[in-house]
Amino acid sequence: MNNSFLRISIWVYLAIFFLYLLGPLVIMSVTAFNSPSFPRMSPWECLTFQWFGELFQDQRILNGIKNSLIIGAGTVVLSVAMGLAGALMLTQIWPKLRATYYTVIIAPILIPGVVLGISTLVFWDRINRMLGLGADSFLSNGIFLTVIGQSTFIASYCMLVLVARLQRYDIALTEAALDLGASHAQAFRKILLPFMRPAIASAAVLAFLASFENYNTTTFTFGEYPTLTIELAQKVRYGITPSISALAFIIVALTVFFALLNEAKLKRQELVAAARKNATVEELAGKIKLPGFFSGNMAAVLVVVFAVATITVVGTATAYDPGQCIADVRAQKQFEAEQRIQQLRQEREERRKQREAEEAEQGGTQTAPKPSNNSGFGNVFAPNTLGGDDDASGDESSDSESQPSNNSGFGGVFDPNSLQND
Repeated sequence: MNNSFLRISIWVYLAIFFLYLLGPLVIMSVTAFNSPSFPRMSPWECLTFQWFGELFQDQRILNGIKNSLIIGAGTVVLSVAMGLAGALMLTQIWPKLRATYYTVIIAPILIPGVVLGISTLVFWDRINRMLGLGADSFLSNGIFLTVIGQSTFIASYCMLVLVARLQRYDIALTEAALDLGASHAQAFRKILLPFMRPAIASAAVLAFLASFENYNTTTFTFGEYPTLTIELAQKVRYGITPSISALAFIIVALTVFFALLNEAKLKRQELVAAARKNATVEELAGKIKLPGFFSGNMAAVLVVVFAVATITVVGTATAYDPGQCIADVRAQKQFEAEQRIQQLRQEREERRKQREAEEAEQGGTQTAPKPSNNSGFGNVFAPNTLGGDDDASGDESSDSESQPSNNSGFGGVFDPNSLQND
């Protein structure tokens, strides 16, 4: 009972985790195929592929992708080279200095990208002025500054990946090559570099992805060469459209495809290695029967399914016309809007009639409001405080009618008797 509850809990946790992780990506991908001009998944209107067409016609997005690819390639070359040099230095340095050296190399990862971008821009601007170059020099080029700024911290990521691989390297292989007459360059090129090739490939992929999605550092250094992230940020400020969802879907689809392709390749290598390990002497002497490409390789099957689904979607997009569906949806929306307007007019007319009926009922009983003696200023400006009331009732004494009032309405301040003696 406890084991069953534990298994169910684990599956529920995994479902919630992947729903939280992949849910936004799935929703955004679905909105790329909905016809409304604002990305939304519900209510669903019409299946359409027009947002992909608008994406490929957006010159700003295409220019941003081109700049991102150029900057990513430069960042990969520079970051992997610096990371490999840093990793080799870490293994060769005096052991007592390794901790300090490691801290210095890792420090750029801990520095905010905004600081790196500003410092890169200021530093190379000073260098440009010291050399007496103009504002259009190579040192002020946005691609150069972006590559330099991104490489300052991406190289640290590459170094971590390469150090992990170097820790499994047997230094005796290099020493044996040197003893056999090889130079240090030959030993590096023919022994160490092939051993480091998988880690170099991983570091290159990591560096490219980190460069492609970087925004904080790039926003200060791109100059006249905005990357894809910069263009997307600028477009979102003026309103998001489903074409951005289409771009997100393409990125997700490419990521899944290459991940499955890499998994299929690794699984294929494992199956081939296992087949060779279990082969008999006779099989080794002859031809080894290797497993098929799809045998025991689920990732390869998924790659083929993914490719077939992509071809089907592209073929459907070229033949499918959502025009009639969109026209029907617009007509339905217009009809609903007219109904809503008519309903609002009826409600307003009913309220007007009800208000007139209430006014008619209250018209016979309403009387003129009695004037109030309260002026809102403490009765300072009340008529009786400014002078005698000519309309006073007959109950008032004759002395009050013959003599002027001493109350001027301002507390007797302006009373003539208070200014001089009679």
